Amino acid sequence: MYRIICLLLTTLSVVTVTMANGSSPRDSTLASVSGFVEDSLTKETLVGATVAISGTKFGAYTNKSGYFSISNVRPGTYTLTVSMVGYTRRSIEMTLRAGETKRLRVALGTGDVTLREVNVTANREAERREISISKVNVPMEQIASMRVGGEADIFRALQMLPGVLTSSQISSGLFIRGGSPDQNLVLLDGMTVYNPTHLFGFISAFNSDAIKDVELLKGGFPAEYGGRMSAVLNVTQKDGNRDHVQGVLGLGVISSRASLQGPLGNGSWFIGGRRTYLDIIKAFIPEDPEAPIPDFGFYDVNAKITQDITDDDKLSISGFLTSDALSYEQPGIEFGVGIGNRATSARWQHVVGDNLFSVVTLSASSYRNNFTGNNAGITFQIANGIVDYSLKAEMDWFVDEDVTLKFGGEGTLYNFTYKQDFSGGAQSGQGDAVFTLDIWDRIASVFSQMAYNVTDQLTLQGGLRVNYWSLSDLSTVDPRLAVRYQLYDNVAVKASYGQFYQYLRLATVPDFTFFDTWLPTDRTVPPGRADHYVLSMESQPFEGYDFNVDVYYKTLANINELNATQTRARTVNEVFFIGNGEAYGAELFLQKKTGSFTGWIGYALGFVSAQFDSINRGAAFRPKYDRRHDFKVTALYALSKRWEFGATFIFQSGQSYTGSTSRLQGDFPNVDAQVGIIVPSQRWGLRLPNSHQLNLNVNYNTTIAGLPARLMLDIFNAYSRRDIWFRFYDISKSIPEVTDVRLLPIIPTISLEVKF
Repeated sequence: MYRIICLLLTTLSVVTVTMANGSSPRDSTLASVSGFVEDSLTKETLVGATVAISGTKFGAYTNKSGYFSISNVRPGTYTLTVSMVGYTRRSIEMTLRAGETKRLRVALGTGDVTLREVNVTANREAERREISISKVNVPMEQIASMRVGGEADIFRALQMLPGVLTSSQISSGLFIRGGSPDQNLVLLDGMTVYNPTHLFGFISAFNSDAIKDVELLKGGFPAEYGGRMSAVLNVTQKDGNRDHVQGVLGLGVISSRASLQGPLGNGSWFIGGRRTYLDIIKAFIPEDPEAPIPDFGFYDVNAKITQDITDDDKLSISGFLTSDALSYEQPGIEFGVGIGNRATSARWQHVVGDNLFSVVTLSASSYRNNFTGNNAGITFQIANGIVDYSLKAEMDWFVDEDVTLKFGGEGTLYNFTYKQDFSGGAQSGQGDAVFTLDIWDRIASVFSQMAYNVTDQLTLQGGLRVNYWSLSDLSTVDPRLAVRYQLYDNVAVKASYGQFYQYLRLATVPDFTFFDTWLPTDRTVPPGRADHYVLSMESQPFEGYDFNVDVYYKTLANINELNATQTRARTVNEVFFIGNGEAYGAELFLQKKTGSFTGWIGYALGFVSAQFDSINRGAAFRPKYDRRHDFKVTALYALSKRWEFGATFIFQSGQSYTGSTSRLQGDFPNVDAQVGIIVPSQRWGLRLPNSHQLNLNVNYNTTIAGLPARLMLDIFNAYSRRDIWFRFYDISKSIPEVTDVRLLPIIPTISLEVKF
């Protein structure tokens, strides 16, 4: 079935291309130019660089491999213009002869970029290759300047975008346009990352020193991505410096980090890692037996080796490893938590022809957590994990200046495991004290997508994704459709529709990620489904500024809420309540990427609702993370080569919480104590006060022992606004009291970074 679907989709795409052109895809009298764009110093390929032939409508973006292709160009002498944020624009004079295939490797140097009208035209023509809806690329230079406790953090930077919410200010889980974090597909060099956080959600597991490109698709993503209902975060690791050995050492309050990179054969290598040192500091702190300090630590490692096998073939092997551990012990009670990711991928990039590019990715990813304890001699253990083995092949076919085709397929083998042991030392397997789960599942998907430039102003894009899951014996068809119309040189309107199915489900508590458990969709529940409707306007109102407006509406079917009262579930429908929902809203985003002053202002107005027959008496309710109003400002200013300043500000509607209507209290026979029960009111029916926070940072660039260094001062929560984390009712007293658990106060930190 898989091969038949793949053949049908590919054949359909080729026929459609031929019909659209009315002729053969290639003309031997025309020429083409293709190649790679790279950093002039490190030889690292650049993602998202704009390549355009001045004075024509021909243009392209470099893909995730730094590759571009422009075909069917008439013979003649042209100026090729290559530009990217943070690099000096470069112009190359070239002469193309009839039938010539010219291959280039263009190196860009760093420096200030002065935007001119040619870039507006180039961007417009490049996007005709693929319509990107609700797509945001945050330059790594800006991410490196947005820190918490001395740590630059990708998720913290993304949280400053409109429409991207969190469960609290100390959480890095991303709630995007009404979707929960498990509805986001997180990819690192093609590897799926299932728990991309440290410190139980405080910071992400991605070391910014190892990252080259961050792409967030907040909705309406194309057919090459599937298996998630909300958004896609596609992260690309650095290949490494191909010219010379280079290193970075950073010392911070939360952790320290180090990375090395350099040339190797016909390519490069990179390795980087971070580690906390609370366990080291704890050794010098006097221990209080009555209030012991928990042992906690995390580390992560990123590694990559890249080799050019031939001029047309590039092989890269990536690795990713994270670990979090927490233990606590005092007389009568002890427990430990362990969480970790392990992932690796091998990626083969092949230039089939000047207008045909292929990528094959073989990957394996594992996420596991383990919770053990001993309470007064009664032991217990909860452990779970998910492992996947995936193979994905995709092709980019730049047919001509008006038609671009992308197609491919992927297959994944899953293994879900779960163990629950409350035997307390009894023999394994007695009664229901020990429960184990070991499930294997397979998925096969194929996809095809075509972008067709109907006119110079109008571009249409259609896609189709077909999926099959073995455990539920279910097939789905996901259509995707997008349209782009260029109103003026600096104003474009886009619209998209798409269906998105999800089979994986996450059992979790919003504020804690101790027991995140991934489960498949078995035959007892239907798969989740979201329908996205997006209308977008993109413009450049002033030189160097982008202004975007997005309006969206999403229907959510078969979403899940954890059934916290179920302790002996045997099927997925016993673990979750299944319901429906919807999300809609508008987002405004003004961004400046170049110059000494950069940053953005964003505002989002969002509405989310859900309805479950078994929750809130069947009445619709808004989820906990519904914020309604979301206003964010990010400002970065380079005063000189030595001094850099940054600030972020957030103002949001308060989170929802569940109140109470009354208390029931009773007595146990022969026990000198009372038991109280709070009767809840409407689910998430009340709101906490509005939330706001200001973070500041200052960088001073200098030298230490002749090496470039940066001294960094960060002030988290500058005016010490302690927002409420959650609210509960204290019923230990005769009159119940409302008790607020508040978030962190002002936290200034100093960190040091040295390059060598």
